[in-house]
Amino acid sequence: MPIVDPAISAADAPLVPEHGALLGVYYGDGEPATTDAVIGRTPPLHLTYFGWEDDWVGSEVVAQDAAAGRTSLVNWEPFGVDFADIVAGEYDDLLLERATAAAALERPVMLDFAAEMNEEEGWGGHDPELYVAAYRHVHDVFEGADGGNVVWVWAPNNTDSEGAPPALDYYPGEQYVDWTGIDGYNWGTDQPGFVWQSFDEVFRDMVEQLTPLGKPIIIGETASSEIGGDKADWIGGIVPTLREEFPLIRAVVWFDIAKERDWRIRSSPEALRAFQRMAADPYFG
Repeated sequence: MPIVDPAISAADAPLVPEHGALLGVYYGDGEPATTDAVIGRTPPLHLTYFGWEDDWVGSEVVAQDAAAGRTSLVNWEPFGVDFADIVAGEYDDLLLERATAAAALERPVMLDFAAEMNEEEGWGGHDPELYVAAYRHVHDVFEGADGGNVVWVWAPNNTDSEGAPPALDYYPGEQYVDWTGIDGYNWGTDQPGFVWQSFDEVFRDMVEQLTPLGKPIIIGETASSEIGGDKADWIGGIVPTLREEFPLIRAVVWFDIAKERDWRIRSSPEALRAFQRMAADPYFG
């Protein structure tokens, strides 16, 4: 059954397209220009990763994205950081520096802070109260420095890790989040206990949980294995599923790298052709 879109519009959240969804890529299998030439377009979103002390605002990546007309989706990973120290203000100087620089950017940046908190990352020690307090503190420092160029993303994993609190326990609250998000993959069948999942099956449960929050949803990371099914067909099912079942999903980002599985766009000629067709679909216009 389709999940009804509660009339999300560009007026309700920044960067929401008037129609359809935004397409994004993590360029792990080649330089952006090379990959864009292969798929036949420049996707409007570029997923990139930064550590806690990295100067993502002043990075060459963010500058290159702006020059190419892309929006940077910054996944800010606070490895090695005690979230109690964030809440206590121990990192306020760093946060204020990033926030002040972000306010001077020519283009907005989507900031996905401490993603997949309900999964193995376990930011804040799987303590939802501490996680929420840290997220809110980071947000408030940015907003206090005129953080209008930062679009706030909160993106759990599509499933909760065993023993972890459920995703929505970590939700920072309506005033702190512009886009909700989901990271999820079709892992294929090359390990015991894994089953082939359609795009719908990967995301339906979490979409149903996020829908009452009334925020646009970004698929912050996704891809499919080649093992156990037809990857090209899996890719081909994305747009129909978005259009018919998940209209609240307004952006999808492909994780283009061979890592735990061969997630690459170019993992096979068939997968590449399917991705080219998807990238050219007016829904991702």
